[in-house]
Amino acid sequence: MTTPTLTARRLLTALLGGGAILLTACQPGNAADPRPSATVSSATTPSASPPTRTATSPGLTAQQRLTVLAETVKSTPADNTSDLPYTYLHLQTWARATNTIVRTDLQRWRHTADSSGTEITRRAPDLPGVDHRPTRQERRLFDQATPTTTHYPAGELHAYLPGAVPTDAAALAQLLAPPELADEPAYPRLLASGVVGLATSHHLDQQQRAATLHVLATIPGITYHGTMTDLAGRTGLTFRVEAEGSTSTLIIDPATGQLLAAHETVAGIKPGLFSYVLILARGHTSGDNVTPATTGTIR
Repeated sequence: MTTPTLTARRLLTALLGGGAILLTACQPGNAADPRPSATVSSATTPSASPPTRTATSPGLTAQQRLTVLAETVKSTPADNTSDLPYTYLHLQTWARATNTIVRTDLQRWRHTADSSGTEITRRAPDLPGVDHRPTRQERRLFDQATPTTTHYPAGELHAYLPGAVPTDAAALAQLLAPPELADEPAYPRLLASGVVGLATSHHLDQQQRAATLHVLATIPGITYHGTMTDLAGRTGLTFRVEAEGSTSTLIIDPATGQLLAAHETVAGIKPGLFSYVLILARGHTSGDNVTPATTGTIR
């Protein structure tokens, strides 16, 4: 899978108080047989609070759902392993290459400090044509493919963005698509693809995931399409961006805010699939080519 360079991105880029009601009924006094007064108390109405708004609450816009999600994202086990030197990612991708679809399973270990690391790839046979919808059955082909291991020396295995990923949404958006392009028709597509590129290159912690969700909430015309199940059988919230003949669909975990999968189709002379990416696992590890016991797997 090709990771876009930074230069290319720049160019493209509530309290209701329940009152207790006390009702007292007194028996009349009787000298021969005195009786105490009888008191009847109603049950106290419990305090009511407004319902909590969630990303799946009815009547919200896509922007509101993404904002609520950003404010409520939960941490994952892998968020607590950032002290380990390597970032681990396991992806499966379907990508257009002229008139064919290239299918790849990729495991990547990247050393955060010096950008060295290792990739293990498995290629399923290429598919002729581009009018293709990936299926779950195709994933079995990767298990049958011969793995290829590539070692990268220091400085050769670059992340999508250099340095730390900002936790400020405005700053992050400027790195994914320069603000001077905001009036361009391609701007929504640039931001959407930037978020996908980020999630498929970096391990994003809780605050960084929240920032990407806030960025998505700023995309003009983004829409919500309920829930969808990805090729790994996981269900997430679906958001869609349409721009310049391209339709990008992002499936997001409603609890952690992690991107589960994303696919893009294009219209034009050769309509069909442009890309599909499935993020199977992510986390940190202590060594190159070592899969950690806890990787933040989201299968």
